[in-house]
Amino acid sequence: MALLNEQELQAKAKALADQLRAGDVLLLDGDLGAGKTSFTKGLAAGLGIADYIKSPTFTIIREYQDGRLPLYHMDIYRLEDGGAGDLGLEEYFEGDGVSVVEWPEFLGSAMPEEYLMIHFHKDPQNDDLRVLTYTAVGARAEALAAALA
Repeated sequence: MALLNEQELQAKAKALADQLRAGDVLLLDGDLGAGKTSFTKGLAAGLGIADYIKSPTFTIIREYQDGRLPLYHMDIYRLEDGGAGDLGLEEYFEGDGVSVVEWPEFLGSAMPEEYLMIHFHKDPQNDDLRVLTYTAVGARAEALAAALA
């Protein structure tokens, strides 16, 4: 397992962006400050999105349309008491872009059928370094996990 600093984390995401296609769903799992939004910044750069990427904590969903594919960045932390099923997220998951979901444990019944879960782990020795592990559900997600490895 490689330890990644913020620049390496974004570079890994940027490289993954070349492999992404419409309907891909990435679920980003990790503590606050683990690098989920930083990873999303790298994805956006790889997709050719020039907009400033910030966590959609209070808006829940931010849409970026100006890249090779649309990017739908979701932060559903505020839905910890439920409600994700009422947002129509499946339209994003099955749509024309790439969906990135922070705090996927709150998806509940809105969990997509296929996805790549990326787990962000802080290094206990150095708070600036991360280790990524992956859980792939579905053949497409397995291909993306292989591209990241």
